[in-house]
Amino acid sequence: MAKDEKKDAAAEETPKRSKKKLIIIVLAAVLLLGGGLGGYLMFFKSSNKQAKPAPVAGLVAPLDATTINLADGHYLKLKMSLQATDKVAEAPDGSKAMDIAISLYSNQSSTQLLTKEGRDKSKEQLKEKVVKAYTVKDEEEIMDVYFTTFVIQ
Repeated sequence: MAKDEKKDAAAEETPKRSKKKLIIIVLAAVLLLGGGLGGYLMFFKSSNKQAKPAPVAGLVAPLDATTINLADGHYLKLKMSLQATDKVAEAPDGSKAMDIAISLYSNQSSTQLLTKEGRDKSKEQLKEKVVKAYTVKDEEEIMDVYFTTFVIQ
């Protein structure tokens, strides 16, 4: 009987080991698939929701020229146009944009604005402020600002 008991004990250990291996394999597969699916959703699906479609150009509204006193005693003659999006039915009122431009440029000196880098930086600041000022309910009405006259005296 001793031999029969050893065979029975060996037979009982074999199914336990194969069940443990099966459980480990199944858990590893579930973790790998779950991690892969989570990574896919985090990197690929979420980036599609955040991307806004590029605005489509609409009307261009030219504004009157104005002369702005610069911080160092010089003058800037500025004339600009606002590029509206296609969602705007009529030309936007440029008074907000002109007020923003006067506020921005009256604090700058002619030496800052005479360089290309300084002019481009100030134009980008102006564009950001104007786009923000003309945004209604998360819909941008203005997409760009164009200088048609930019003369420093």
